[in-house]
Order: sequence, then C-alpha cells, then structure tokens
Amino acid sequence: MKIKALVIGASAGGLDAISTVISGLKEDFSVPILIVQHIGRHPSKYMVKYLNDICNINVYEAEEKEKVLPGNAYIAPPNYHLLVEGDETLSLTVEPKVNYARPSIDVLFDSAANVYGNGLIGIILTGANRDGSNGLKRIKELGGITIVQDPRTATSNTMPMAAIALTKVDYVLKLSEISNKLNELVVDMNEPNR
Repeated sequence: MKIKALVIGASAGGLDAISTVISGLKEDFSVPILIVQHIGRHPSKYMVKYLNDICNINVYEAEEKEKVLPGNAYIAPPNYHLLVEGDETLSLTVEPKVNYARPSIDVLFDSAANVYGNGLIGIILTGANRDGSNGLKRIKELGGITIVQDPRTATSNTMPMAAIALTKVDYVLKLSEISNKLNELVVDMNEPNR
C-alpha cells in the first residue's frame, strides 16, 4: 500500500496545531497535504505565509481545478468547501455549510477518501465542534489510516473526542508525536526497499 495523500482538519486552536504538525515534516515528504482550518470569512493568506515561513514544504491557498502535487500543502480558502476530484484536481464550492462550517472537514475528507481509498491518511486536530468525525470514519471504511490528536493535548477537545467516539482510529497521538509518525508512515510505506 502506497500513501498518496494526507488530509488534515482543525478548528479552534488549529493554526498552532497545524503549524506543529507540518513544520515537523521532512523536506522530502512526498505526498500532497490538503488542509481545512475553520477560519470563517477571514483571509487565509496570513496562514499560508506563516506556514511557508516555518515549513519545509510549499503551502498554497487551494485554487479551482489546481492539480494536486506531491510535496505541496493546499489550504481551503475561507467560505469555500474544498474537494478532490477523480482526476486529482481540486474543486471549490459554495454549497451549504456542513456541521455549521464552510469549509467543512467532512466534505474534504469524504471526497479525498473516494479518490485515494487506502492510500489516504486522515488527521483530526483540535476543534470545538464535531466536523470531521464522519469524514474520518469514511477514510477508515475505505482502508485509509486515521490519526487523532490526543484530546488531552488539544486546545479544544470536542473534535478529537467526537472522532474517537465514532471510529476505531489507528493512532491517538500527542500533538508533538504526529509529524514523526507521518514521516515514518510515508517513508515506510512509500519506499520500495522496505
């Protein structure tokens, strides 16, 4: 099984959590990363610039019909759902909010699971609602790997606890442990000699 993509969902306290995770990824981290952070209508350009300054990978605001490429991270723009299409391009929609959110983690996770199947890793980080639980369950159902931030290390533990309650997740990790686990999983599963 080869890891093809990584999806991350976060809400309250998410910028610090996402920063911790992706700043710890190796420079040759070889899979694309798709991120939903609940940011309301506020510009995500600050988040993109901030993450680019601290990470080894390129971080972009997702654009319509953009091809998903390895080694890049794509952040859902404010007030748009982010989806992955069957041809591995991105799609942005303004369909109704899901779990009171647009962008919705569930929408991204569900579409990515349908495209990448067992080649997907899904991560739920800190957050104050239940968005992402159903999407993470879908990733697990299709054979993907599921990771949830240990609720005890989350700024807001509602989202991690909801995900753990709904799905038998593969890993519940402290925030500080997630990037090491991702580096290990991607290298171990994507290196042909292992």
